[in-house]
Amino acid sequence: MLLAIDTSTDSAGLALVQDGRTLAEATWRCGQNHSVELLPHLTQLLGEAKAELRSISCILVAKGPGSFNGLRVGLSTAKGLAFSLDIPIIGISSLELEAVQHAQTDLPIAPVFNARRGDIATALYQKRDNKWQQLAPEHITTVDALDSEITKKTLFCGEYLPAIADELKKKLKDKAVIAPDKPRRAGLMAELAKERLEARDYDNPATLQPLYLRHPAITQRRHR
Repeated sequence: MLLAIDTSTDSAGLALVQDGRTLAEATWRCGQNHSVELLPHLTQLLGEAKAELRSISCILVAKGPGSFNGLRVGLSTAKGLAFSLDIPIIGISSLELEAVQHAQTDLPIAPVFNARRGDIATALYQKRDNKWQQLAPEHITTVDALDSEITKKTLFCGEYLPAIADELKKKLKDKAVIAPDKPRRAGLMAELAKERLEARDYDNPATLQPLYLRHPAITQRRHR
């Protein structure tokens, strides 16, 4: 049984997946309350699935980009469980998880997250010849810069999309297709991790780090 953990943004998600079947799944808005809400939701999820922690054989965790606080909580929880249960762990791109729920479209898919300071985090994916591919890696950019990055009609998705949809349409015109709002599903990490699971290509829980794309803003201490 796989446990999937996603705390990338103001939305969080958990899922228990066994043999390709989702046993239980939860998605909720938690704001910055990941640290106090994640474990109670996990306890509830295990109860719904009538499962125990010791039944989990691998942890899947969304590793970013995303909220600094959210990723820290998600990764530390996932790594703590991997160590205590002595089971493997696999980190999954949060942007890829956002994009894969739209995999059946014929268009390239650009998930967008709020990167603060007027920036966005994005990447580019598409299903070609029945194979899921990453066309551009995770990176920080702006809506203005997308004008040169996006060369063809592209599907944009993500919970931050409503805040920039009008700006995207104005800048990219017909190249910007706005996806219908869908909550990010943690259970889809099992699909993204399938090849790595079969190859036993696990991450080292001691060295797995969040993909921040930029360092957190830290206030410098004033000298007296």
